[in-house]
Amino acid sequence: SFSLASTAITCFTRGLDLRKETEDVLCPANCPLWQFYVFGNGVYASLSSVCGAAIHRGVITNAGGAVRVQTLPGQENYPAVNANGIQSQVLSRWASSFSVTRIKNTALEAVGRSVSTARPSTGKRPKKPLDKKAGNKDCKADIAFLIDGSYNIGQRRFNLQKNFVGKVAVMLGIGTEGPHVGVVQASEHPKIEFYLKNFTATKEVLFAIKELGFRGGNSNTGKALKHTAQKFFSLENGARKGIPKIIVVFIDGWPSDDIEEAGIVAREFGVNVFIVSVAKPTTEELGMVQDIGFVDKAVSRNNGFFSYQMPTWFGTTKYVKPLVQKLCSHEQMLCSKTCYNSVNIGFLIDGSSSIGDSNFRLVLEFISNVAKAFEISDIGSKIAVVQFTYGQRTEFSFTDYTTKEKVLSAMRNIRYMSGGTATGDAITFTTRDVFGPVADGPNKNFLVVLTDGQSYDDVRGPAAAAQKAGITIFSIGVAWAPLDDLKDMASEPRESHTFFTREFTGLEQMVPDVIRGICKDFLDSKQ
Repeated sequence: SFSLASTAITCFTRGLDLRKETEDVLCPANCPLWQFYVFGNGVYASLSSVCGAAIHRGVITNAGGAVRVQTLPGQENYPAVNANGIQSQVLSRWASSFSVTRIKNTALEAVGRSVSTARPSTGKRPKKPLDKKAGNKDCKADIAFLIDGSYNIGQRRFNLQKNFVGKVAVMLGIGTEGPHVGVVQASEHPKIEFYLKNFTATKEVLFAIKELGFRGGNSNTGKALKHTAQKFFSLENGARKGIPKIIVVFIDGWPSDDIEEAGIVAREFGVNVFIVSVAKPTTEELGMVQDIGFVDKAVSRNNGFFSYQMPTWFGTTKYVKPLVQKLCSHEQMLCSKTCYNSVNIGFLIDGSSSIGDSNFRLVLEFISNVAKAFEISDIGSKIAVVQFTYGQRTEFSFTDYTTKEKVLSAMRNIRYMSGGTATGDAITFTTRDVFGPVADGPNKNFLVVLTDGQSYDDVRGPAAAAQKAGITIFSIGVAWAPLDDLKDMASEPRESHTFFTREFTGLEQMVPDVIRGICKDFLDSKQ
């Protein structure tokens, strides 16, 4: 299936997330229709979900499938049309678009590019040998195999488990630029057997797996999962920036302890948890299981993708490839921290009298279009808005709204204040009152300052203090905003954090650049 390689994407991948002019993608099944954001009809704004647009267009159904995505130039007035269970929305203008079409060839299997290149076929293709050292570059993953070393599994099945993990390791295509793996053994107390950085060749990993000794004890899977999520993926131990972190938990029977809290901790740390359950509890045994729903509570998302069942440890070879395909679908790793789900964006908007009502509407449209691009939720990204003149008014703080719908509707309801311009004071206020409460949270903090004129007070001091507090500032000037003020507020490198337009109508073109700037800063910072 080499010529038919297509990239597996998620329900939420948007046109602007794809890199090529024409790209063949594979949409997953059972996306929640009501969560799709789609703008337009036939020609879709690149802010739209690709799979949502494909269902809207009738190219695929909700059973998923292959779609060809073609990048198109931006346009004006994307219409709202209800089709195939999806209501698309109006958008007045966007910088780029795409169309979706059916892919003729039906032999396209649901593999995604990830695994089709995992192993060269039996020597018939000497043209492109797999670079052994580099490994499978299409599979981006840092994986901890959390193996069951409890009395539940026993010595004999423990060895079968080791064989299975070895087969998965071989098929992954471990290498310097491919997947990296480590192993943790769960029993009474967890033991990290080896880290990601210890081995980058399949042979070494296989040898290390073979040498693992069975520990025995209670199956305290929850304790081991929590320990692994917190300690295993540090940069010192070999975790790589921007690569999905995955824990594959093997459970023979059921855990002796509570696993739900460990699942929450893993999600907070941006780790994707898969549960491979073997030998499910029988009806007679269910009385001994303290929480029958233990799988659903520990996995990253309870959407079927992160859980995997094998009836026994015997004859597991046929289960290797489907598991590897899951582990290599980095688009599906919904718990990974990305710029879309791990930022706090505060908008500081000028409400001075020189702006006027209709231009103020354009400012609100601009901040809505930036906010729309992010995955807003209680565990995801968060948005706050402060309006300022001489004084400041917090329109809403980071904790007020935890869904995109509520944030966008609150933005629409912001009333224009009208007054003077004290930008420096407003930055100080926002740093203290709006960012202060979330300073210790996991998200990276961004402040987007939008003004149309000269500030009456100093902006340099307050901006420097905000940056010292870990806030990255983008300054956006319109009309009479002096470039020196804008540069004095912006984070380094100032050129890429300063934007200017003569007219308020020019704000719309800046939306993709601001989103891209936030994502670039996010990636360059911590991971």
